[in-house]
Amino acid sequence: MTRNDFRFLERLRVRWAEVDMQKIVFNGHYLMYIDTAVAGYWRALALPYEETMHQLGGDLFVRRSTLEYHASAGYDDVLDIGVRCERIGNSSLLFATGVFRADDLLVGGELVYVYADPVAKQSRPVPAELRSTMVGFEAGESMVEVRVGGWDELGRDAGAIRAEVFVQEQKIPAEMEWDAADAACVHAVAYNRLGMPVATGRLLEHVPGVAKIGRMAVRRQLRGSRVGRAVLDALMQAARQRGDREVILHAQMSAEPFYRRAGFSQRGPVFEEAGIAHVEMVRSL
Repeated sequence: MTRNDFRFLERLRVRWAEVDMQKIVFNGHYLMYIDTAVAGYWRALALPYEETMHQLGGDLFVRRSTLEYHASAGYDDVLDIGVRCERIGNSSLLFATGVFRADDLLVGGELVYVYADPVAKQSRPVPAELRSTMVGFEAGESMVEVRVGGWDELGRDAGAIRAEVFVQEQKIPAEMEWDAADAACVHAVAYNRLGMPVATGRLLEHVPGVAKIGRMAVRRQLRGSRVGRAVLDALMQAARQRGDREVILHAQMSAEPFYRRAGFSQRGPVFEEAGIAHVEMVRSL
């Protein structure tokens, strides 16, 4: 088992509380590391776990977990936890896992889940949508489809995400969130394999030749899963296609690293918008 056997790896750092009297990670914590990585695997699938299980009408229950120890991690080590869906049976899913420090395998493991009725606790066949999503992910396929269009087509889904993120989560007054520009903007919405809208953004003309991207929002459960980058790329492509030469945006300071990784640069000082610190960022097309 090597790192290259895993499409998905979750990076963690060993904390002081996880080291035992032998000055190595206590053996039981590796299962916690793997469980944390499994949650990251669901983000990589662009599937918010609780909502997904509710929509499918079932839930996953651990049937067996096994670990094989090869070497030990110590305090402050950086670990990469690999998770791979190895096999899907009629009602069971087998995951292979590996805990790596650099290229060294420290712990290998297997998790067996059973898909079942959440009330009766009786097994059910794994839904076809879930099966195809996991198979597709392991085959390297994209987990989202980004649709680009007008407010009449995408406004319902884009508006629901923006209300959840900006109005409910960030407490921005609703009257500040909605404006007349929505009707004329190009909108993008990312949908996962189950058809759930999970991220959105919009594109408008700032001045001739310069596009402005705004209202970028990703559902909380899926941040860090690259669905926001898929929306951003789709909007920049729409700007290129209409002949824009530059894109600007107002980034919340918490999102500044995300835009910097996408090639944007800061322009000007930090300012406040809707009670939140922002900075203007720009990128040539």
